[in-house]
This record gives sequence, C-alpha cells and structure tokens, in this order.
Amino acid sequence: MGSRQCWGVGTDSTPDAELWALAAGGSTAAFAQLFDRHAAAVWNHCFRLTGSWAEAEDLTSTVFLQAWRRRAEVRVTDGGVRPWLFAVAGNSARTERRSLARRLRLAARVGPPPAAADHADEVAERVDDERRMATVLAAVRRLPRAEREALQLCVWGEVPYAEAAEVLGLEVGSVRARVSRGRSRLARLLAEPAPTPHLTAEESR
Repeated sequence: MGSRQCWGVGTDSTPDAELWALAAGGSTAAFAQLFDRHAAAVWNHCFRLTGSWAEAEDLTSTVFLQAWRRRAEVRVTDGGVRPWLFAVAGNSARTERRSLARRLRLAARVGPPPAAADHADEVAERVDDERRMATVLAAVRRLPRAEREALQLCVWGEVPYAEAAEVLGLEVGSVRARVSRGRSRLARLLAEPAPTPHLTAEESR
C-alpha cells in the first residue's frame, strides 16, 4: 500500500523530549519543529487508519491540535513523541468513526445529497489507494481492539515494542503477543472473501 507525505521532515537533532519541554513552556517554535519532524509520519499513519487521503489530513490536524493542548500534561521519554502521537491518532480515528456512524444515520433519514461534479482524472490514483486500504481496514476492524491497537502501532507505525508498551501501559511481552496474534488473525481474515463493510457495536456507539 502506497503512502504519501505532504510535509517535510525536520532535520534538527534536538531530542523530542527537549523540544516538548520547551513547547510545554509555551515555545511555538519548538512545537513547530516537532510538527515538521513528525507530521509526514503521522499523516501516513492516519491514512492507514482511515483509508482516505482527505480524512488523513483532517485527522493529522486533530492529532497536533490535541498535542498542543495537552503539551503540559504529557511526559515525553527518550523514545520520542511519535508513539504517543500515533496513539492519539488511533483514539481520534475511533471517535470520528463513531461520529460518522451517527451522521450516516441522520443522512439516511434526510436523503441523498446533490450529485457532485466528477473529477475522475484527478482522483483516480487516490481512489485506487483508498480502495486497497479499505480492503485491509475492513479486516483490521474485525480484530479485537487490543490486537488492533498493537498492530497499528508496531506494524503500521513501526514503533518499537518497548515504546509501544509504554504508550499502551503494558509489558513488552504482552505487546509482542498481541502483535503476533493480530498478524495471524489478520492473515486469516484477508484470505477470506471480503465481507460487506459494517460498523461494530463499539464503533457505532
């Protein structure tokens, strides 16, 4: 599955923890450096969570808005801020999916919107990427939440097990076990005929 980057990657060598401490003290310049360093990775991760380029952009904005608002209460370790940003992205994506379910139920009562103009030539590549991602997401959403979170962090986000364990509040061995079970279960699900997309009871609340 392809991914795109819409922001540059920061090259400053100042550790995340130091920049975060400066940002917590009110430094917008330090926070901007963190954004430049991690925005592309967060955006790519958000696409893997949503399967939509547009939603990934909105979700990335939400993640960094939350980061700024919570900068004084969150402690960043030597592992850096990226694992925590990925965890925020996962939580925000679940919240948005529940909100979407409510909006869809309302839209079903109101009726379909007017037809929009077709820009097929401009969006064909995005549509292909989103369709491929939708197939994977349909299977991922059938995983138990614990396994899904571990896979999203350690496999999609490439977060080291130790850092993922700290974010999830687990032992490293527990994270490894969840990733292993999640990989096996996901492989079986992807080998099955694709189910009709649906919301779980948890996601529809």
